[in-house]
Amino acid sequence: MPRAGPLSRIPELAARLAARPPRIEGDPDRPRAAVAVILAPDPDSILIIRRAERENDRWSGQLALPGGRWSEGDPDLAATARRETREEVGVELETAPIIGVLDDLTPRTLVLPRILVRPFVFTLPERVTPILNQEVARAWWMPLDRFLASGAYGPMDERPAGPVSMGPAYRLEVGVLWGMTERILTPLLDLLR
Repeated sequence: MPRAGPLSRIPELAARLAARPPRIEGDPDRPRAAVAVILAPDPDSILIIRRAERENDRWSGQLALPGGRWSEGDPDLAATARRETREEVGVELETAPIIGVLDDLTPRTLVLPRILVRPFVFTLPERVTPILNQEVARAWWMPLDRFLASGAYGPMDERPAGPVSMGPAYRLEVGVLWGMTERILTPLLDLLR
C-alpha cells in the first residue's frame, strides 16, 4: 500500500474494492486486453494518457489508461497490464500492489472489435515521471478531485470523429475523457462519492 497522507482516500478505496467482486467474462474465444488504473497519493491521483495520433488507430488521440492486448508471453491479464504500462509509459508495476479488479468490459459499438478489457487497480507509494513510447503523446497524474468536482462529469457535448456511441464524459483541463475509459473510471470513482 502506498504511503498515504492523513487525507488520502486510497486505503478507503482499497477496502471498498476488496468488498466488491468484479464481473469476469468467461468467453475464452474473445480477444483480451488489460488496462492499469494507477493510483498514487499526495494528492491522490490517477495516471491518464493521451494516445498518439496514428493512422488507422480507432483510439487515436483519446484520453485513456495505459494498457493493451494480451500476448502469448503474458501468463495472465495482470501481466498484460504490467507489460503494457512498462512499454507505454515506463512505469514499473511488478511490485505494485493490485488493490482491485474492476468489471470486464467490451466496446458498446458494433463497429469496434469485440475485445474484452479487464481493468486492474494498482497503487504506487508516490507519483513517478512517465517515460513515453511512440504510442503515447502525453501523460498526466490527474488528481481524483478533478474527476469528482462539480460539473466535471456529464453528457458529452460534442461527437468525436468516427462511428461511436455517445455517452457521459469527464471534462478535464487536458481534454474530454469518454468511452470505455469513462466506463472503467466511473464505477471506481463512484466508490468515493
